[in-house]
Amino acid sequence: MKVTQEKLPASQVGLEIEITPEMSKQAYERVLQEFTRSTNIPGFRKGKVPRQVLIQRFGPARIKAAAVEDLVDKALKEALQQEKIEAIGNFQLRSSFDELITQFEPGNPLTFSAAVDVQPEVDLQQYQDLSVQAEEVKPEEGKVDTVLGNYQTQMATLVPVEGRAAQKGDTAVVDYHGRFTPAGEEAEEQDVPGGQAEDFQIELDDGKFIPGFIDGIVGMNAGDTKEVSVTFPEDYPQEALAGRPATFSITLKELKEKELPELDDDFAQEASGGDYQTIADLRESLEKRFTEEADQKTKSNKEQAILDQLINKVEVELPETLVEREVEFMITQTAMQLQNQGVDIKLLLNQETLPMLKERSRPDAIDRIKRTLALGEVAKRESLTTSDSEINDRVREVMADLEGRDVDPERLRTAVAEDLLKEKILNWLEEHNTVELVPEGSLKKEEEEEEDLNDDTIDVDEDGTITIEASTVEAE
Repeated sequence: MKVTQEKLPASQVGLEIEITPEMSKQAYERVLQEFTRSTNIPGFRKGKVPRQVLIQRFGPARIKAAAVEDLVDKALKEALQQEKIEAIGNFQLRSSFDELITQFEPGNPLTFSAAVDVQPEVDLQQYQDLSVQAEEVKPEEGKVDTVLGNYQTQMATLVPVEGRAAQKGDTAVVDYHGRFTPAGEEAEEQDVPGGQAEDFQIELDDGKFIPGFIDGIVGMNAGDTKEVSVTFPEDYPQEALAGRPATFSITLKELKEKELPELDDDFAQEASGGDYQTIADLRESLEKRFTEEADQKTKSNKEQAILDQLINKVEVELPETLVEREVEFMITQTAMQLQNQGVDIKLLLNQETLPMLKERSRPDAIDRIKRTLALGEVAKRESLTTSDSEINDRVREVMADLEGRDVDPERLRTAVAEDLLKEKILNWLEEHNTVELVPEGSLKKEEEEEEDLNDDTIDVDEDGTITIEASTVEAE
């Protein structure tokens, strides 16, 4: 079989394949045999239908079409193997299929053209001695005290309050009864649906109830009854109440305040579940954790800065197969995240939104592919590899963390090997490039603008509304 190669744009290889007379005859015979085995014609036993009867029954064109389809598929596979071409994705037939049917004659040669996507050639112009900027993240000042304060609040005891009025931060036990007037000129006042309760315990903090309700309780003393006027928010879920004024009759029956535990060794032991015996040890642990988190964020910023610069140094023609695969992967990941949030993904992935999502995902998909190819090129040029012992050690660590879970060992090993190699490449890049650390927030503006663009692709509101560009669908 004669095969002529041609390099095409977008990492494609064009193939002109000349099929031998013997191959065309064999393909025709295979198709006839398949028709004979699968066809039931009255008056003939299955598998014993004469050839001429089959041709008359199905028509020469249909049988030729089946033969050409079989021939093209088989010849292309053999051509790829013969020419040692590693194709990705499906082939594209460049010849007219109808013309091939017309030209096809069993026992005669046949020539057709096709194209296949192949792995792209990567031209990485520069990957070391680059100069980039990255934000340095430092532990938030006072965060340890804030966390310890939160622990104190969570472990606080409620004690009765006497001799003063209610104030923010207290816990109140109240009876309340709400009434409102529905829209309409002649509407009569009626109870707020679900707006009545007895011995209801509520924390007097903003955001805990309808705006105005908490403020109405502040200043009351135990035993007081008060009429409090409120207005339901415009976006209130119950349409009849949205934006409507209402009046709540509130009786303050009991008032309590939080008594915080002392920040001592006993507190440290209880707050940590016995992991730390002294408050000093607990503080040191928190400081270490926040420092490590900040260092990790700084490291991620440095890696991202280098990768962003690396993409600008890559010249590559990406085959459409790779782009489509990456787009599909990104959409699948997004759909899984939304599903975990309780969103019905059928509302997201439909005929109207899917093409839009794919188009909006293409630039990110292309950047991700370029980044992967650039890292692979660095590994190849610098002979960066991972050993079996390194992979085995990391697999054991991961398995220990995942003890009791159902894990596919082969998939885990593959993932670990990829992560280890990526770590090695990124460490090499960090060592061989210059990263200037700048204060946190100094590069934020540009990043936030990019995030805003990404957020526009898919936005899920608290009420389950999915917004994609100008399209909006309601999640039930």
